Amino acid sequence: MAKKILLVEDDKFLSSILKTKLIQAGFEVIGAMDGEEAIKMFSQKPDLVLLDLILPKKSGFDVLESISQDPELEKIPVIIISNLGQNEDIERTKQLGAIEYYIKAKTPIDFLIKRVDDLLKAQK
Repeated sequence: MAKKILLVEDDKFLSSILKTKLIQAGFEVIGAMDGEEAIKMFSQKPDLVLLDLILPKKSGFDVLESISQDPELEKIPVIIISNLGQNEDIERTKQLGAIEYYIKAKTPIDFLIKRVDDLLKAQK
């Protein structure tokens, strides 16, 4: 059975590319364009979350805070994909439970897909 990825990205172009690549890699992908929608999508029990930080309605930080307050949801691995590169942003996401942090402009999409695949294989 395919692992389910929740992709939270408001950039339609990047979201489309990531979704296509993840599906090609054999994942089921559910998407959200804003933080509020992302929080609702957790009811679908994703195996991993790719989360942008700068989002409409609720930020990625807000989403992480919501996850960290739910014992069931906080077990879901979250990878941050953002253009925010400040150390304090990276540290804050790690304190809120994110397992990895990638800066969009510096991270090839194929590398990101490989990391997702490796993490989910290690989860078994």
